[in-house]
Amino acid sequence: MKVIKHSGDVVDFEPDKLKKSLLKSGADSSIVNGILNEIKGQIYDGIPTKQIYKMAFGLLKKASNSHAAQYNLRPAIQMLGPAGFFFEKYVARLFAFEDYKTITNQTLQGKCVSHEIDVIVKKNDEFSMIECKFHAGRDAISDVKVPMYILSRFNDLKDRKHSIFTNNDKISKCWLVTNNRFSADAITFGNCSGINMLSWDFPKNDNLRSKIDNKKLYPITCLTTLSLVEKDKLLILGIILAIDLINNSESLERIGLSSNRIKNVLKEVTELCKYL
Repeated sequence: MKVIKHSGDVVDFEPDKLKKSLLKSGADSSIVNGILNEIKGQIYDGIPTKQIYKMAFGLLKKASNSHAAQYNLRPAIQMLGPAGFFFEKYVARLFAFEDYKTITNQTLQGKCVSHEIDVIVKKNDEFSMIECKFHAGRDAISDVKVPMYILSRFNDLKDRKHSIFTNNDKISKCWLVTNNRFSADAITFGNCSGINMLSWDFPKNDNLRSKIDNKKLYPITCLTTLSLVEKDKLLILGIILAIDLINNSESLERIGLSSNRIKNVLKEVTELCKYL
């Protein structure tokens, strides 16, 4: 059985790969096997993988909203666009949960020119700049030109005094974060140049996906009990993480949700984030 990927490539259908992604949602094996069997009975030669995902998501949602929300993670991060403004804020929140002090959207004067920096973080009196490379398309890859460009900006800014958290801050480290993937050359160059790099699947054991899953830092765009318009309204209100809603249900009232719908949203958030 052949399937068509987002990129247009034609590949073999891999049920084990689909099963693995469904199990990552937290659903138990009996539910996953039932979904897999139903999908096997409906797919056809040449079906787009996007359609398979849609089928799997719909079936998983029938079983559990929170499992469907977790399964929806990667598309949900792509919804933090279109230009990546909310992705930058989301990345800042991820670092804040690792005890960094953070600030977003700063303009700093380098030796040669000024630079707009997405996120600046501070930990143990060490300051780092973070460049967020957001891709709205699933198959876009950050190639070697991206870390090369970031390195040139970092070199123009480092060892100079900046007014960030104080009036005497010096940037000594550089991060490059993307919601998609890096090319092999980009990773090689980044490692060689001392750039800290974070993508959907890199580094292997501490990547974007694992950081989110381990700390339950799911974006509100994951939630299946909210419409796209409602998610956008919450983002504008500064609600970036699903867990932010636990102690801020008033924001759901502000965007016009009924008490019954608020109850359903909070139930999904509680299950998704395993909040007690």
